[in-house]
Parts: sequence; C-alpha cells; structure tokens
Amino acid sequence: MTRVLAVSTVFPPHRYMQHEITEDLVSGLPPGSDGQLVRRLHAAAGVESRHLALPLDRYRDLGTFGESNRVFVELATTLGAEAVERALDEAGVRPEDVDLIVSTTVTGIATPSLEARLAARTGLRPDVKRAPLFGLGCSAGAAGLARVHDFLDGRPGSTALLLSTELCSLTLQRSDTSMANLVAGSLFGDGVAALVAVGSDPSRTPSRTASRRSGTSVPTSGTSLPTVVAARSRLYPGSEHLLGWDIGDWGFRLVLGPELPELVRLHVSEEVESFLAGHDLKPADVTAWICHPGGPRILDALADELGLPDSALAASRRALAAHGNLSSASVLHILKDTQNDQPPPGSTGLMIAFGPGFSSELVLLAW
Repeated sequence: MTRVLAVSTVFPPHRYMQHEITEDLVSGLPPGSDGQLVRRLHAAAGVESRHLALPLDRYRDLGTFGESNRVFVELATTLGAEAVERALDEAGVRPEDVDLIVSTTVTGIATPSLEARLAARTGLRPDVKRAPLFGLGCSAGAAGLARVHDFLDGRPGSTALLLSTELCSLTLQRSDTSMANLVAGSLFGDGVAALVAVGSDPSRTPSRTASRRSGTSVPTSGTSLPTVVAARSRLYPGSEHLLGWDIGDWGFRLVLGPELPELVRLHVSEEVESFLAGHDLKPADVTAWICHPGGPRILDALADELGLPDSALAASRRALAAHGNLSSASVLHILKDTQNDQPPPGSTGLMIAFGPGFSSELVLLAW
C-alpha cells in the first residue's frame, strides 16, 4: 500500500470576498451585457471568498495569452516550490530522498515543466523521475495520487511527490459572455497543493527530521494520514465535447456543458458503487468523502444519487466556500482538511474527482 506522509497547501496572498470579484467582473463586461445575470451566478456558486494570483486591478492589464502564461510560469514556480518544501518538511523527508515527482496543472503551459523548474531550487536530485501531467483538468489531483500509487506499489522502498499547481484566474476571458465563461468566473480560485507518499517498506517512514525552515525537529504525520488501497479511472464515451478547453489566440476558453450534473447522476454513482463493491464496501461504509467541489449542482447530484447525508460532503462545501474550485488542487486541499478532523483508525475514505473526457477518478483510502 502507498502511505501518505503529508499534504501541504499554498495560496497566493491576494484574497477577495466573492462580492468584490463579482463587481469587478461586472464593471468590465462589454456594453449591453447582463450584469444581473453575473450577480445571480456568483450568488448561487456557493463561494464566499477566493485567492487570486494577482491583485484584482492587475487582470485588466493582461493582454495576450503569452503575457498571461508568462505570469503563470513565474508565479506557479514560486508557489509550487513553497508547497513542495512545506510538504517535505511536514513529512520529515529530505528532498534528495524523493524518487518520483508527478506534477499536474491545466491552467498554464511550461516547457521545461514546472517540476523541472523547481527541482534544483527545492533540492531534488538531478536524476529524480518526473511525470508532468496536462489535460486531466479537475480530476488530475486524484489521478496524480493514483499514478503515485502505481509507482510505489511496484517500488515499496521509494518516495514520491505529487504537485498540483492551478492558477485558474489567469485563464478567465473577461470579454467572453458565454454561459460557460460566466460560470467559470463565479467558481474558480487559485491554489497549490503538494503531497508526499512512500511505499509499503516500513524503513521508508522517517520518525523525525530537522526542518530546513526553522532548524527544529519536526515529527512526521505519516502515522495519522491515510494509505491508498486502490484507484480507478474511467472515461465516458461520447461526452468529450462537454468539458475542456477551447484553445486559441485568446488562450484557454472553458468548454462546460450544462449536462454535466446529469452525467454524474447517470454514471458516476454507479461507478462509485461498483468500485466500492469490488472491495466489499458500500457507500454507507465510507467515513471520509473527499469529493472535488465542481460546484453546488455537482455535489448535490452526487449526494442525491449515493444517498449521502448532508454531513458527508461538508468538507467539499467548506472548501468551495473558502477558496472556490481549485481544479486539480481541490481534492488535496480537502484531504488535508479531512485529516484535521482525525478520522479514527479503521476509517475508509473515497476521493472522487471529475475531468475532461468526460472522466472520473476514484481513489480508495484507509486510515
């Protein structure tokens, strides 16, 4: 089994209440646009505040896609390095002990990829294995953890890092009044998360380490964080047109079909039940639901179809309210938040995320 030792989250320093973002976007709409529609969408999004990569007044100065992407690379590298260093410190793992780093993003393009840019800065070995992922969208946090599990399952003496870096605000098209873009403007925030995991070899669990930040001894959290039991990826044919990017001179334009909540109702609940049944489990056996907060309608559909109590998705709704939808970083943030509630030993957790394809990613966890 894959053992999670630590999860860290980092947010840009610019935090705004939802109404501040709403009014800024309304003030920049093209003439004749429906500002009241924007206000209604924002009010119904379940979001109270968000962190943004830049101060609000900077976004109007961003011109071309190239300019926005240069900002992405600069900020993503800085924030990603901070998240990696925090996670390693909290795990009690030396950077030179990391054998694999999986990095994921869908909000910017970088070649060399982000993990290559921060490797030397964070002390990773020059021969560290790298697996940059792009295009998995909001599902990539769960998919990345699954790929880490695949690697460690075959290499029980190894250590792996997962880095999710999403600066969604840099993709917003301020002049686009399509429903998909207006919905995106109501939901998405910016954030970074990193996770450290080791294989089943007990000798790979550090007991204490000297923090590079403070020089003091830091205990590892490996005994209280979960293990990964299994994972499943699934594509739903015929739904490729419902979620993704339309990429052009303007940059990334969101493709978001209104049918997505219905797809969750039709397919994902059955997928969840089938996956759990393969491990002699039912939805009622799951203590910790770590569900990507794609929006209130997605969470409502999932809860309804699985017959979950209101408390089951409380962590996802809290994350959505406090930070918005962080794309792939959301499930890692929710995993960290779930751990603060200290699930008792023997608890079962299920991580669920959705992405382009249309696709779902499931990761079974055990405490």
